[in-house]
Formats: sequence, structure tokens, C-alpha cells
Amino acid sequence: MIDNMPLFGQKLKSGKFVVTSEITPPKGNDISSVLNISDSLKGWVDAINITDNNRAVMRMSPLALGKILADTGHNVIMQMTCRDRNRLAIQSDLLGANTMGIDSICLMTGDHTTKGDHPGAKPVYDLDSVQLLSMVKKLTQGYDFSGNQLEGTPHFTVGVVSNTDISQKMQMMKLKKKAEMGVDFIQTQAVYDLDQFKEFVESVKHLGIPIIAGIIPLKSAKMARFMNNNIPGIKIGDDIICRLENAKDPVYEGLAISAETINEIRDICNGVHIMPIGKSLNTVNLLEMAGFSPE
Repeated sequence: MIDNMPLFGQKLKSGKFVVTSEITPPKGNDISSVLNISDSLKGWVDAINITDNNRAVMRMSPLALGKILADTGHNVIMQMTCRDRNRLAIQSDLLGANTMGIDSICLMTGDHTTKGDHPGAKPVYDLDSVQLLSMVKKLTQGYDFSGNQLEGTPHFTVGVVSNTDISQKMQMMKLKKKAEMGVDFIQTQAVYDLDQFKEFVESVKHLGIPIIAGIIPLKSAKMARFMNNNIPGIKIGDDIICRLENAKDPVYEGLAISAETINEIRDICNGVHIMPIGKSLNTVNLLEMAGFSPE
């Protein structure tokens, strides 16, 4: 029943074009800057996505920050990776999160620890992202991953992530497996190549799952080249790099490019997920440039 569905899930089901934004927890216990950012987003976004040790860099628990933001009136999407916890810890955190009012989650594998600030840390990867999705499905049916009955049944709106390069056959097969297990939304990698994104949307249309397009505003031509060289599936054209190189204010130009992208894809997807790097307070500026207004 839709009445029992998490609020963010209700917005997805309603057909509303949703806007989400990403917040990275602090590296420490000072949450003042995070609260300033989240306050600035009130009325502008439908949910705040909280990262889980993003890029394998140690930060505050998304469960703790998610509880704080939920208590201040935000819809929260808590990321959950396979990297840092075994199946016992993942289930404990998911049940705890749901009990504390966090009812939307986004599941992913997680970058390897060698890419982060604790390269000597041992990664767990007890489960892969498909198995993690299977675990969540069992929890929402009232059972733990070993088949033991739960005392109370959690409810989640469940998202997964995907790149948009359909030539990566293994990634597309993995996405199909996830879809078959039951997924409420797909959050994509950052979109810069509109033709590639349109091909992706067309290729997964038959799945009937809402697609939320990733948006990362570029800050410079150097950043664009770095992403092209280091992030699989990212394809930033020479025309965009040229615009950034010739711009008097590359940060503003990057926001303008993102606003144009949002308006180009608005009719073919179900929402956008803004992933600001460093300048989270620019999210509102971007939404204004794209023609959005606060609710």
C-alpha cells in the first residue's frame, strides 16, 4: 500500500520529477557546516543522500548523520556499501536506521580501501551489491539473511547505482539482476554525454524503474580531464572542456553546463541527483539556474 511507503518512495510513485542532493559527513564530529548545507537545501530537494565513507575516506557514520537530519525534517537516503561491514553489521545498521526513521537507502559495492586515506585497512566485501539487495528484500519480508524471523518488519525505498555506458556488458547484466530482485530507483553516474545517457534510458526502459540522473558540476578543465582519465564510464566531450578553459569563471560555467544538462534530460528521466564536490552550497544556485524554485 502506498500509505505505508516511505515518503520519498511516494514521490517516486507519484511521477513527480524528484531532486536529491548528496552530502558527505564530516571527517570529525563537528557537524555545523553540514547543518548549514542541509538547511540551505530545505524546500529545494526531495531527499538528502548521505554518503558512506565515500571514495574509501573515513568520515562520520551515515547512520548517525542520517538520524540527525531526519530529526530536523529532512527525507534521508542513506548509502550502504559492502566494503566496511559483514552481513551481521549491515543488517544491524539497516534495522537501526529504519527504527530511527531512515526509510530510504541506496546500495552499492563501495570503492576499495586502497583508493582512500586508510590504504592499509582490510576491506570486508562479505557480500556483493546483488547479495546486499537480496538481504534487504529478506528483511522487508520479515526475515534475516539466514531465514530467522524478525520481531517487526522494516520498510525501505531501495535504490541502486549504475553507470550509463551500455557497452559495459557486465555492468548492464548486474543492473538487470538487481532490477529482477526489486528496486525502487536507479541513481546513475554523472551525466555529460547526452547521447550516451539517452541510449542508457532507452535500454532500461523495459525495467520500469525510475531513473535519477547523476549531476556533478565541473569546476575546471583540469577536473574534466581527470574524470575522463580516471572514472570508467565518464565521457566529457572536448566542447565542454573547451568551454571551461575559455571561461572567465570556470565554476560558474560548470554550473551553467550542469543546468543545461538537467533541462536537456528532464523529459526522459525521473529526477536528478546532484553530487557537488566541495561546493555544496552551490547546489541551490544550480537549481535556480535550471529553473527550479523552492517548495
